[in-house]
Amino acid sequence: MKRYAWITAALVAACLWAACPAFAQDDMTRVSDPAFTQRTRPLPLFPHDLHNEQAGIGDCGACHHVYENGVKSETETSEDRMCSDCHAKGNDTRLLRKAFHDRCKGCHEQEKKGPVQCAECHRKGR
Repeated sequence: MKRYAWITAALVAACLWAACPAFAQDDMTRVSDPAFTQRTRPLPLFPHDLHNEQAGIGDCGACHHVYENGVKSETETSEDRMCSDCHAKGNDTRLLRKAFHDRCKGCHEQEKKGPVQCAECHRKGR
């Protein structure tokens, strides 16, 4: 009986070990917005929770901001909206692209941490 329990435990452990890569990618997302209908580069991978933890970002409004009359709201965030709701004009996504680059790349340049070159975020084959 002990032999079967040991074999069962070993099989369960092997299955869990094999499934670990899938769990590690659960929080992986790609920076994306449906307004980008045609892309010239791959979507950037963005592990949201890991990024914010490592960067020490606890305020969702740091990225998901809302402006009222030109002033950033301290109480409201845009987590429930697409970036294009505010940063795109019809089919013109230039403002949206600029907003993503200003927010992400701008922060990386300011903090002197993280990728700033195109291919560091927009990786081919990913």
